[in-house]
Amino acid sequence: MCGIVGAVGLDTVENFLIDGLRRLEYRGYDSAGIAVLQPDGAVRRARSVGKVAMLDASRDRAITGHTGIAHTRWATHGGATENNAHPHRAGRVTLVHNGIIENFQELRRSLQADGYSFQSETDTEVVAGLLDRALARTGSAKAAMLDVVPQLQGAYALAVLFDTEPGMLFGARHGAPLLAGMKAGAGFIASDALALTGYASHVCYLENGDLVAVTKDGIEVFGVDGVKHQRELHKSSGSAILADKGNYKYFMLKEIHEQAEVVGRTLTAHVDALGSTVKQHEGLDLSRANRILIIGCGTAALAGRVAEYWLEGLAGIPVDVDIASEFRYRDPVLSPDDVAIFISQSGETADTLEAMRLCKEAGAKTIALVNTLHSTMARDADLVLPTLAGPEIGVASTKAFTCQLIVLASLALLVAKQRGRLTGEQEVEQVTDLLEVPGLISEALDIESQIAEMAVELATKQTVLYLGRHQFFPLALEGALKLKEISYIHAEGYAAGELKHGPIALIEPGVSVIAIAPHDALFAKTQSSIEQVLARGGSVIAITDEAGAKALASTPVDIVKLPSSSGMATAFACTIAIQLIAYYVAVEKGTDVDQPRNLAKSVTVE
Repeated sequence: MCGIVGAVGLDTVENFLIDGLRRLEYRGYDSAGIAVLQPDGAVRRARSVGKVAMLDASRDRAITGHTGIAHTRWATHGGATENNAHPHRAGRVTLVHNGIIENFQELRRSLQADGYSFQSETDTEVVAGLLDRALARTGSAKAAMLDVVPQLQGAYALAVLFDTEPGMLFGARHGAPLLAGMKAGAGFIASDALALTGYASHVCYLENGDLVAVTKDGIEVFGVDGVKHQRELHKSSGSAILADKGNYKYFMLKEIHEQAEVVGRTLTAHVDALGSTVKQHEGLDLSRANRILIIGCGTAALAGRVAEYWLEGLAGIPVDVDIASEFRYRDPVLSPDDVAIFISQSGETADTLEAMRLCKEAGAKTIALVNTLHSTMARDADLVLPTLAGPEIGVASTKAFTCQLIVLASLALLVAKQRGRLTGEQEVEQVTDLLEVPGLISEALDIESQIAEMAVELATKQTVLYLGRHQFFPLALEGALKLKEISYIHAEGYAAGELKHGPIALIEPGVSVIAIAPHDALFAKTQSSIEQVLARGGSVIAITDEAGAKALASTPVDIVKLPSSSGMATAFACTIAIQLIAYYVAVEKGTDVDQPRNLAKSVTVE
């Protein structure tokens, strides 16, 4: 969940490294550092606690060269200190690392027995020491990599600079993402293609167990047995502008406003707008499936919980939604007739990947619902459903979430059609509703100024509760998660019908409740919950529509009125409201919206 970037063959590699770190800072920002091979053959480092800007401001401008590696860190082993910051160095080896080496203590003791001492608390420095010891024994950088990498247990991505190979960078991956890139006269290595956008003309996505040697002339991929592997080169797409906030203060707000556009793009991949029908994806037939498992972490899991209502209601198929980290350890009962859907923005989420492997071993059909088409999850799954949200920089997911929902809504219609539960007329009606979602999102954004005003009062609260029923219950969970993530306010989401079964004890003057209450078949029941909150001195913000606003007109609540819609489409308008609430409360509190404390965008370790 940290960021790796490196290059060989550039005139001023240090400038590229700093730019790459800025693009990857969303992956980790406890500390950052660069290491550059100087023209005189010495490797010099600059490291700093805090963000990349602090590193850039404090680094020695005399550190310059053609080859270097860099890292932005989200602390796992050891605190956020300069000594723990990467790159780490041992003897003639300089190294950066993402992931966790599970057996590092045993390896560390082995090195200490050989006289090695350590300057940090990290598992990463242990790997540098192992490589230096192997280099002394074998005399070859490649041989050292082949010797050490098989000793490592856990999930990792490595980028290594050997003093003895000044024109080459080495890398290795197991469980954590890593790719290599190239253009005429230069080679690159990174944990995320975003770091190389605008620099590399082609990229090569490494697979688990791959090692790589990168020079200015090309990329060599090989296994731990030394045998070369053939990996496809992909033309690099996009541009550096994708990492620009434009006129927005934060990436999160930019990405909230991008949703109408990106959701429209995602829709066209999954429905036929001209015929108002859902598209059939090759190999995707769930007509005989026994049940659907949906597995993810955080916001991705909550997207699955929304889809549970849609799939069971429309397609009549049993659905189980699981948090990936729990799924793996509860000995789930699996069948070859099960279909397992794995949701991940990055496609590299460690727990979700391991859950996928467990399902594959049991013979279940696996589907990856991902934003990154060349990710490990996409490559390992039987089928891929792309979300096409584009790069999402803000740690708190917004457009990735809505695009996940669009794909899941389309899937619900497809499965209903395949199982004979959707007539042609119903299909046209449902798809027509979905095709209105981009416009619905655009219209829902009109509430932004109202939310900004409400946020002033909400930002003073110690506790905020979210309530919802049916598909809006998972959205209540998502609203609470968003508020916690970026404003650090204690927030909880509940099914509105559960209020009397415990949570109502929390209601007292000063507690705010956000009720997601569009005027649907269950509106009257949610309205009753609102009355119960008000009777106990709590204040209420009701996220509703025109009909709901009229029904609540005589009730002392603050109304957030969304455009009217029906069915699955209503969830998208409500999503905009809960995202804007979290954003503006965080801004009012003065927190770092894009990079909230203790969190990273892509969690690639357990």
